[in-house]
Amino acid sequence: MELAITLILFVALVTTAIAIVVMRHLFSVVMLSGVFSLLAALLFIVMDAVDVAFTEAAVGAGISTVLMLGTIALTARSELPPAKFSLTPLAVVVLTGAVLIYGTLDMPNFGTPDAPVQMHVGPDYIAKTPTDIDVPNIVTAVLASYRGFDTLGEVTVVFTAGLGVILLISGLGKRQRRKRGR
Repeated sequence: MELAITLILFVALVTTAIAIVVMRHLFSVVMLSGVFSLLAALLFIVMDAVDVAFTEAAVGAGISTVLMLGTIALTARSELPPAKFSLTPLAVVVLTGAVLIYGTLDMPNFGTPDAPVQMHVGPDYIAKTPTDIDVPNIVTAVLASYRGFDTLGEVTVVFTAGLGVILLISGLGKRQRRKRGR
């Protein structure tokens, strides 16, 4: 049953991604991007990564969608048609995807008990968390302490995105006033 749910979620993700690429109406693209993030969060839940699912839902479907909607409110509602068709972007994406898939071929199966993360890192976190950090929740200890720089990086990305939107909004208002002659 879990495999069926996973496959359904992957098909829904691919379908949503294709729809996002094809759409020209930016509001629809933003809404489908939020749907994509929620589907990704569901997939993370199926893979027992609830903390990652929560982050994806909050940042991907929540904050990003609100920031993009705010940007669309001050800009054009639809994308301009492309000047010419080029196969170069498609070739780059296909090549990048092939390299990424090739890089995962020798990885252990998901959840395999004899995977390196299960043999070395996981037991080390479990054994050392009570003495090193003195936090009863190991997931919190890993996210806040052992992976503190990653968490700081994620917060920095969200802050930078928000700052970028604020800069876009402030510059757009000035340009519109100049066009009107004020």
